[in-house]
Amino acid sequence: MGLDYFPAQYNKNKGFKSDSQLINKNFNIVHYSFTFASMTVTTQEIDLVYLWVDGEDPIWKVKKSRFTELVYDNSETHNKGRYTDNDELKYALRSAHQYAPWIRRIFIVTDNQRPKWLDTSHPKITVVDHREIFPEDALPCYNSSVIEYFLYKIPGLSERFLYANDDMFFNAPLSPAFFFAEVDGFPIVRMKKNLLDIWLYPLKRMTKKGVGQYAETVRRGATMVKERFGKYYAGTPHHNIDAYLKSDYKKAVEDVFKEEILASQFNRTRSRNDVQRSTFSLYALSQGRAHLKYVGRRTSSRILLNKHDFRAYLEKYHPKLFCLNDSQRITDAHRSSIGELLQQQFPQKSPFEL
Repeated sequence: MGLDYFPAQYNKNKGFKSDSQLINKNFNIVHYSFTFASMTVTTQEIDLVYLWVDGEDPIWKVKKSRFTELVYDNSETHNKGRYTDNDELKYALRSAHQYAPWIRRIFIVTDNQRPKWLDTSHPKITVVDHREIFPEDALPCYNSSVIEYFLYKIPGLSERFLYANDDMFFNAPLSPAFFFAEVDGFPIVRMKKNLLDIWLYPLKRMTKKGVGQYAETVRRGATMVKERFGKYYAGTPHHNIDAYLKSDYKKAVEDVFKEEILASQFNRTRSRNDVQRSTFSLYALSQGRAHLKYVGRRTSSRILLNKHDFRAYLEKYHPKLFCLNDSQRITDAHRSSIGELLQQQFPQKSPFEL
């Protein structure tokens, strides 16, 4: 196999013509076997995890303001884009159904919330409440970095799993081998090259603008791996759908970076001492249990509505994955267009919608 895309005999209604694939008309039954060295793994063993929050839920707003003093501001920590629901998850699920129908189960991690449009009775869908995976004394939590610490505790989660924010989308038919190497089944870690990586952060610290919170945690994670294992991986995370082994994820949280995790798991909102999940991927790389690929926009794109023309960008690069990133720089005017843009990109309802 060894291809990022599925074979050319793809039809969204009929599925795929291949002896190794059995996909029914509605993609409700999927078997896709491929061999990793001495073992055979099926996609019945690859799950997908999303985080989701409705930041306009009045009950959620009251609870958040009680613990963080405010709901929104224009900072990197509390900006509206961290919590606003623009229906991205609906379209993310459409993209998964259309382009990765082999996914076994989809877990949606929430804070006692449910998307109104979601059919929670669908056998592939499981909603996971924070209380099921969090230490009780660390709740409530409004910090996605900390929520990510505990993904491996999701009941029933497969050893191989994909993780995505709700604003990350499949944009082409992709095989399991796009995420897990055929030779050994280890995750493929995607990063973007940064030729100034070693000097960039010190230079930024010297400027008035300084280093952003997200960039600081990414840099800190790379430094932690270098200090422990003597390996430094230059570049930045591709900020899109990532692959993990649950056992390595657990070891990183409970053992390798235990001290840093314990010191930050009570950060209710994003903080500079958070352990960014890219750290877990770099740890796997340092142990020879992952494969590094540097990628460009045609593989993985991060689209900023305040800078990029969504339609023109997709038509130019045709990325296999894209993230429609919301942030403190995105205005409500920008957000008002998100639903229409995604509806045009993914017009067909998925079986996960009521």
